[in-house]
Parts: sequence; structure tokens; C-alpha cells
Amino acid sequence: MSLTELTISQIKEGLEKKDFSAQEICRSFLKKIKEKNKEVFAFLKVAEEEALLKAKEVDGLISKNREVPLLAGVPLAVKDNMLAEGLGCTAGSKILENYIAPYDATVVKKIKEAGGVILGKTNLDEFAMGSSTENSAFGPTRNPHDVSRVPGGSSGGSAAAVAAEFCPYAFGSDTGGSIRLPSSFCGVVGLKPTYGAVSRYGLIAFASSLDQIGPIARSVEDCRIVFNTINGKDPLDSTSVEIPEIRNSKFEIRNSKIGIPKEYFVKGIDPEVEKVIKSAVKKYEELGAEIVEVSLPHTDYALAAYYIINPSEASANLARYDGIKYGLSMDGKELIDVYLKTRGEGFGAEARRRIMIGTYALSAGYYEAYYLRAQKVRTQVIKDFEKAFQKVDAIFCPVSPVLPFKIGEKADDPLSMYLVDVYTVSVNLAGLPALSLPVGFVKELPVGLQIIGKPFEEEKILQIGEVFEPR
Repeated sequence: MSLTELTISQIKEGLEKKDFSAQEICRSFLKKIKEKNKEVFAFLKVAEEEALLKAKEVDGLISKNREVPLLAGVPLAVKDNMLAEGLGCTAGSKILENYIAPYDATVVKKIKEAGGVILGKTNLDEFAMGSSTENSAFGPTRNPHDVSRVPGGSSGGSAAAVAAEFCPYAFGSDTGGSIRLPSSFCGVVGLKPTYGAVSRYGLIAFASSLDQIGPIARSVEDCRIVFNTINGKDPLDSTSVEIPEIRNSKFEIRNSKIGIPKEYFVKGIDPEVEKVIKSAVKKYEELGAEIVEVSLPHTDYALAAYYIINPSEASANLARYDGIKYGLSMDGKELIDVYLKTRGEGFGAEARRRIMIGTYALSAGYYEAYYLRAQKVRTQVIKDFEKAFQKVDAIFCPVSPVLPFKIGEKADDPLSMYLVDVYTVSVNLAGLPALSLPVGFVKELPVGLQIIGKPFEEEKILQIGEVFEPR
């Protein structure tokens, strides 16, 4: 087995036995990135020097027989909307092309303290706005399974990096499916935690009531290891909380109840995707789970509500990029010229589209008709899930209604692109945890099962996911 195929636990075991060094592991991944990144374009920036220095530091501790954390010496990639001190942080946008992070995001700080080796920053849709990683100002990322197709978005660079064996795990952020969709399209495991389970301090804000950081990895176990390292209360993020210990108990799939939303298996889903998902559900039934039909009646309205709340919050968050404090700054005769030229030059088409939609939805005379009404729909979506979870332990559905599509196929049709998120946005509106689990292929293209849990029941959905993985 190649060093780049190893899981976190296997790397940890090999380092302890001194089968290889942290520097050898690091160089193996760096070599693969050099060979293949041009084709896939998962990484925007490779921090080779910094990574090797950290790996050398870990080797020094091991040589002295010091006990090191589980993630010590294990390489990772960080989505380029999370700050890592001293490294550039573009958010996939020209407006932040030359911005250097002055401090670490909390998740990056925790990983550094655990001895993690940051290989670099991964590509994303600009400000995490997209489902294909085609909206990056620096070019699209390609799916390692078929480089003519998208890897999903917005964390496409992170998912592609894991799938291409550029790193064992990576950080992504999920606002409406941006961890789960690329994980499904790239055939890897992605965990979107409960809102508040992981600190967002140091994450470049997109839609603050929806954003959540989580891990993308090769296995459910690796996702658990990373999640358990980064979760918890952070005084720098007032929305973060400690996960109750009671949520981490052992769960048995036998005699459990799995909900299947009747609204999710309707016209619009690719028949081949539906077939793979139903086959996975059948396997769980054979293992002793009871399959129960549930209803999420406001599903039809969730996507519309999401695409009002999302751009409204984005409009407010992106107002700070004005050419004055940081990032791109264009010259102008008057201050208003600086603002207009900077934002016109710095933001791409999708960012401008969402800023305009959001500003309109929040404007006087329209706020109640759009934003306030969308928030009322959000409340109904939350109630739908609460009612469903009175009957079942978890909910199963596809991550995406379609297979990874060709690069450029949906680029000129924003509505068609937004519909790819139809199964994922409700989870963010409700603040729930969800896992994207690879459960099969249609030809060479992966299909992901989405496992949705109750708030702070990440451990339960991880245990459910592990049941499916080959032993």
C-alpha cells in the first residue's frame, strides 16, 4: 500500500512503530500534489516549506519517545476561506487575491496544537457560493474520477484533494451542502456538523446563520477523529457550544428506525442515483433497521427560502469588502468611485448576483415580503424535522438528485445549478448534522447517501455510516 493511501489511524500506527517518518509521509503527499494538481487543480497554494518544518518537529518528538496526539504528523488541506496565519486566504476571489491571514481560525489552531501538518489551501467557489467549484476566480477544480466533470462545490478543492490522495483529510465549510455535495461527487466521506458544534471563528463569513465547518476524509472513522478534535465551545464564537456527552453513546443499527422522506423520491431524481440509494437503504434493512416513510411537507419551499436567506446574509457579510480595509483596492477620484470600482472588479458574477438579490430582499418595502417570510418558512422546515425525528433515529436520502455533471454544463443556468442543492439546504436551515457516505457508483461516478441526525447526534450518524463501510 502506498503511503498516500493510508488513513489517519494507519499513519499514526506507522509513526509510532517508526515504519516511516512524518517527513516521509509529508513528502509522499507533496510529490503526488506536484504530479497531479495541475490536472485536478485542488490546491490553490501548497505550503511545502511550512509543512516539512512541522513534520520535522513531529519527528523530533517521536524520536524522544514523547507521546504525540493522534493527528500529529498527519497531513491535511484547508479550504481557502479559513485563516491560517501567514498563508494567503483568497476565498476563491480576486478581491482577496493578495490577502495574508494575520491569525489562525480556531479549527486551524486546534489542528496545529494536535500536530497536524497543513499542506496548503484548497480551491472553492468564490466566497463558497456555488455547487461546482467553477465559480473560483482562479479556475475550476476537476473531479478526480472524471476530469471532464465537476467535483461539486463549494468545497470541491478539499473533496478532490482527498479523493486524489493529495491528503488523508481536509477541512470544508457547508452553508447549503458544500461539504456533502463534493464528498458525494468525489466518492469520499463528508460530515456537516450541527450548527454551533464547531467554531466558525476565522472562517470568512458567507451566510452566518447557515455556515458550518466540518471534515472531509476517506473513512467515517477519520471524520470522527477530526470532528472530535475540532468540536466544542469557543469563546471567540458566541454561537459555538459544547456537545453533550449523552449524545456520544453506543448505537445499534438493529431495531433502529430509519426515515425515508416521501418528498425526496419524486420526479427530478436521476433513476440511476435513486437505484443506488435504494440499494443502500435495502442493506440497512437487511442489517435489522426498520425503514419508515416520513413526511417533510415544506420541502418544496425550503430551496426558495434558502435562496433568500443565503444571499441576504451574504449581502451584509460582503459589504466589508470595500477597497479600504484589506484586499483589492482600485483608484478613484472620489470615495464612491473606490467602492464601485473595487467591488465591480473584485467580485465575480455569482457573488455579484447574490449581493444584488440579497440587497433587494432586505430593502425597505421588500423585507417582510421576502426575508421575513423566508424565515417563517425556515421555522416550518425545523418543525418538519422535529416531527419526523419523533418517529425515527435518522433520515436517509440522496445527497444530490444528479450525478457529477460536465464542467460548463450548468454554468450559464443559475437556477439549474441551485436545484442541485435541493436535498441539502434543508439541513442547514434546520441546523442539523448530516453525513455524506459513498454507497456506490453509476459507471465510474460516485453516489453519496445522506444520513441526517438530530442536533448534536454526530456520533450516532457516524456509527450508522460505519455499518455500511467494508470491514
